[in-house]
Amino acid sequence: MKITSFFLADTAEEAAEAVLNDIKQTPQFLQKIIDKLTDLLPQLISAVLIYIAGRIVDKIVLKLLENGFKRSKLDKTVHGFIKSAVHILILCFTIIIALSTLGIPMTSIIAAVSAAGLAIGLALQNSLSNVAGGFIVLFSKPFRAGDYIAAGGVEGTVQEISIINTKIMTVDNKAVYIPNGTLSGATITNYTHEKTRRVDMIFGISYGDDYKKAIDIVKKVISQNSKILASPVPEVRVNELGSSSVNLIAKAWVAPADYWDVYYWLNENVKSAFDENGITIPFTTVTVQQSK
Repeated sequence: MKITSFFLADTAEEAAEAVLNDIKQTPQFLQKIIDKLTDLLPQLISAVLIYIAGRIVDKIVLKLLENGFKRSKLDKTVHGFIKSAVHILILCFTIIIALSTLGIPMTSIIAAVSAAGLAIGLALQNSLSNVAGGFIVLFSKPFRAGDYIAAGGVEGTVQEISIINTKIMTVDNKAVYIPNGTLSGATITNYTHEKTRRVDMIFGISYGDDYKKAIDIVKKVISQNSKILASPVPEVRVNELGSSSVNLIAKAWVAPADYWDVYYWLNENVKSAFDENGITIPFTTVTVQQSK
């Protein structure tokens, strides 16, 4: 069907004749399209069914993986990463089979996928660096799911490492997603990597108070908390002779999960013990003199 014949006409009569000719050919043209679609219909239905089946298989496999992870001793850190990788592989495999069902040669599909992969790779360089960063994090293991870390200006508990980013829950229950590429190159502080963690606290007392008595008071307070470990032995010493106070440092070892409970408890109970025993905690004062 040549729709362009109307535009090639030299006279109005030729143009009208061209339009009538095109109208006469339209049913034949539409019939050809319908016939073509009819021939392709079984293949289209097969491709759609294969895609739907692939999505169902994807959900089943991911569910089986999740159940298998619960029974296995595999590190929780890799759970999300493996699930993401398997999901992408199943999806790509399903699309390739569906396209081949439509009669597209496998070599053409592979060539198209390769070209698309190259184009996507160039366009998504940062995402690929995040994938590589995910592998680096998984193999170097600077942290695991459940660890409390500080990295990239964020502090919280690691929830999951996926193929692109790592999910961290902050203490105020905010979900923060850090790209793996950024995380693999960042300085990471893992607060729960070891079985114990030391609580360091500074207590300032007045120069007029007996510092030995204050040390004994702090030691007594420490001995009253069952969460503070007996070994290593807690230590209380004079840390600094400040400009307005004698600063004592208390060092006590605890389990990482008990760190903040002990920290706040020591602050509250040392203050109460100092008040009961007449130990003064000095504070900065400013004297203003008016010139005459």
